[in-house]
Amino acid sequence: MNDEPVIARIRLNPHSRDVQRDLRDATEMHRTVMRMVPDGLGDSPRSQAGMLYRIEETDTTSTLLVQANRLDPARLPAGYGQADIKSLTPMFTALRKGLAVRYRIVLNPAKRERLTLEAKGKRGRIMPLAGADADQWWLRRAADSGLQVHVLMPTNMPPIRPRTQNSDGMRHSLIRYDGTATVTDPDALHDAVLAGIGRGKPYGAGLLSLAPAPAA
Repeated sequence: MNDEPVIARIRLNPHSRDVQRDLRDATEMHRTVMRMVPDGLGDSPRSQAGMLYRIEETDTTSTLLVQANRLDPARLPAGYGQADIKSLTPMFTALRKGLAVRYRIVLNPAKRERLTLEAKGKRGRIMPLAGADADQWWLRRAADSGLQVHVLMPTNMPPIRPRTQNSDGMRHSLIRYDGTATVTDPDALHDAVLAGIGRGKPYGAGLLSLAPAPAA
């Protein structure tokens, strides 16, 4: 793997049967996205590749954003979509304390259920958060990641239920946050962009996008 993370913006072909399948099934989308990273990455290929992705949809288009240490869109199914790849290095170089940025991220805010003393030794279920609880979760995670959030605009996304035999019917509740923030710790923010934030990364959560905020 090289040391220069990249991001691919893939405008999906709505007539592709592969695209139609993947937009219906998050497990299949994850499988397709992983085709773009090198083989032989061991037991945790997604983590080894630094692979994160997010789907952005409008009334007329669907766009797949994929971030990784190295990507080869030529390995996607034929006719899947048009890909444009950019290095993330210029963005990382521009990060500095006090920089005003716009951000976008899809998250799976959640916490582990607290159990009674009688259940000592057991682990509680992962419980999804919503509303003000989810907003506070994001504000805390953003602060830990080197961002002081000024504006957050939440948008509830369709929940994800992976179609696998051992998924146990579990749903991943997704919320997209858009807004503005100030960089407080460039190094922590660099690490958060590369690693992603929160749970649900195999299902399109955790990819943090940044851009300079327009001057007031």
